[in-house]
Amino acid sequence: MPTPSSSLIKTIFSGRMLITLMMGFSSGLPLLLTMSVLQAWMKLEGVDLKTIGLFALVGVPYTLKFLWAPLLDRYTPSLLGRRRGWLLLAQLGLMLSIVLLAFTSPADSPLSVAFAALLLTFFSASQDIVIDAYRREALSDEELGFGSSLYVNGYRIGMLLASGGGLILADFISFTQVYLLMAAFMLIGVATTLFAPEPEIPEGQPKRLREAVIDPFIEYFSRKDALLILFFILLYKVGDTMASHMSIPFYLDIGFSTSEIGSVVKLFGFWATILGGLLGGLLILRIGIYRALWVFGIFQGLSTAGFALLAMMGYSLAGLTGVIAFENLTAGMGTAAFVAFMASLTNRRFTATQYALLSSFMGIPRVLVAAPTGYMAEAMGWVSFFSFCALIALPGLALLWWLRDRGLMQQERGKK
Repeated sequence: MPTPSSSLIKTIFSGRMLITLMMGFSSGLPLLLTMSVLQAWMKLEGVDLKTIGLFALVGVPYTLKFLWAPLLDRYTPSLLGRRRGWLLLAQLGLMLSIVLLAFTSPADSPLSVAFAALLLTFFSASQDIVIDAYRREALSDEELGFGSSLYVNGYRIGMLLASGGGLILADFISFTQVYLLMAAFMLIGVATTLFAPEPEIPEGQPKRLREAVIDPFIEYFSRKDALLILFFILLYKVGDTMASHMSIPFYLDIGFSTSEIGSVVKLFGFWATILGGLLGGLLILRIGIYRALWVFGIFQGLSTAGFALLAMMGYSLAGLTGVIAFENLTAGMGTAAFVAFMASLTNRRFTATQYALLSSFMGIPRVLVAAPTGYMAEAMGWVSFFSFCALIALPGLALLWWLRDRGLMQQERGKK
């Protein structure tokens, strides 16, 4: 009879965990190809800040994915099954979209860039829906915590390759070649999909379109303070997101090269984020989700103010390193608490659709609120802009305080 330690080792090194890690990589790779990498390409091609800021709108599919998530729950492709079939189609669409984006010209045809980027985010959001559902169905309750941490780490590795690696490579090869290389790396996700087993159909799977489309939303919005919880999700990381959207043009504007950005902001910042996620997870166990959201939210606001300090300092690798270390550490902590909170709100019968709903609201600041940041940065200047982004975190924290004894803590307790 296996001992608990031997069972734990088997779980850690099981094929299911490797699949979870690789799916996280495939999910994280496309995200920054329409954000920081594309922003750097556009800035170096001479595109103005206002246009760069408006390109946040190509991320709209990330905020609307709950609209077609029920269809991916209800219908099954003829090849590979319900989860792997949709996943393969999304990944092939992603590869084609990245290739299409590679052959556009930001300076000459911004509309064609926007169209290719919009296709990319649609297929990326679709892939996220299926991967979230696959992970929930393929892993047992005991495996889900460790599996989710592997997924997040794989996601960050994919982001690191696309952003840090892409920006460093851009000093030596063209952005067209960078994007073609990233399309080739998506083959890792395709191979994972082909070799992964199809999860068993869960009990209570929607058998009619109405069950898939309507029931998850009825169940969620029947809860007390459901709308206020969504409003809190919308506000919690809004300042951090607005600042991050303009960070690449800001670094370039004060004199940093793409190699310095890739090395310090992406590579060094990656490890700070990993450490922040681990530290955040440990603190959540000690102080609970609510207190973690409050403490980490304050840290996020302070770290955003660090960008204003760097703007006053000007070009300084030491200053950049310090700001990035604190910002990524607190971002990792805040994300750990935020994701844990959203997961605690989902009903197990509707995990895919309800998580798509909650994560869509989480993505709204990244798309809609971030769109005018280019105009704001030009009008206000970098110091005032980042100071504003730090202060705008306060409404979310105020709502969190107000929800303390109403929706938030009751939701947390009710799901245990």
